This record gives sequence, C-alpha cells and structure tokens, in this order.
Amino acid sequence: MEKVERYNVETGDVASVRKGETLGLGHAVACGRQFVDNDEYFAVILPDDVIKGTPGCLRQMVDAWQEKTANYVGTMQVEPQQVSSYGILDVESENDSRIKARGLVEKPSISDAPSNNAVIGRYLLSPKIMHRLVETVPGFGGEIQLTDAINAEASSPEGVYGYRFDAQRYDCGSMAGFLKATIDFGLDRPELRDELMDYMRSILSDVN
Repeated sequence: MEKVERYNVETGDVASVRKGETLGLGHAVACGRQFVDNDEYFAVILPDDVIKGTPGCLRQMVDAWQEKTANYVGTMQVEPQQVSSYGILDVESENDSRIKARGLVEKPSISDAPSNNAVIGRYLLSPKIMHRLVETVPGFGGEIQLTDAINAEASSPEGVYGYRFDAQRYDCGSMAGFLKATIDFGLDRPELRDELMDYMRSILSDVN
C-alpha cells in the first residue's frame, strides 16, 4: 500500500473518447477536438514511443515553443533503411535542435526520402490542426493522416518545426524495444538494480 501511495497523482480531470472506427492517427486525434479550445495549442503523445530524459521530451518541446510559437514534432535521425517506417521531415533549415520543415512525407522509400529526420510520437500543435483534420481526406494507406494536416500548416506564419530532443527513445511498438525499456528503467531503480543485474548475469552465463 505504501508503494501505491508513493505514486499517487493529484486529483484532476481525465476525459476519454472511444473511437468507433480505425481510420488512422489523424482520425484518432480529431476525436478529441471537443477538448481543445480554438486558441489553445495541444500535445499529442503516442504511448508506444517511450522517451527517457531529464527534462522530458515534451518539456523540451514546450521550452522551444515558448521561444518561438510554432507547430512542433519530436524528431530523431534514423538509418536510411528505416525511413520507410516513419514520417520524415523535408528540411528547409536547421538551428541547433530546431529544424524548420517544408513539410512531412509519410513513410517514403529510401530513394524518395527528403532526409533521415524521422517524426517520433511527440507533437505540440496549433488548434488549427484540429480544424484541418475534419477536412482531411484519407491519404497514405487509406487512412486520415495527422501528417497531412500538419503539412497544411507548413506554409502558415507559425510553420512546422522538428525538435531534436536530448533523451533516450524506446520503440515499444516492437517487443525488443519494450524489453529494452523495461530493463533500462529497472536498472534505474536502486531497489531493483542489484537483483536485476544478478538475474541478467545468470542468464548470460547460461547462454555462454
């Protein structure tokens, strides 16, 4: 009980929406539009991208947004053979961690990829995106793509920027990524580290 109470969060409001159809990430985000004010930027966090850092990835993006108001997507560089698994930034210019984008290309082939700067599951977006999602027609894969709505804002005064965050990202959409995250977060816990290390050593000795 003591451990549970230690991680108890303060009382607050939580609202959930259950979408009736699987029509893509853009559709899923649009289902929450009634919770976003017309003048309020909002964040999108994809739970299969687990990011470990201090400060956190979204905190870093908010700090960048406070310096320059714009649409931001979390980004990291990936190997060329991986670009077809991500939305990719079409880079106009770079300034330290902030990358100005002409737009995004959804899961391009290696030959068509404009860069290797991949979009990772953290977004800080203008409320205009919600209005654009309502008007967005199905795109890549026959789904309503969040990428398409963000692209429509690339030429706006705010523009679209990638933010190259300083943190460790785990792709928990894969089993291996989930296991890596579990191990690393476990090793960060002083009360678990020794027991976990002993277990890992025993496994490795058996393998060898």
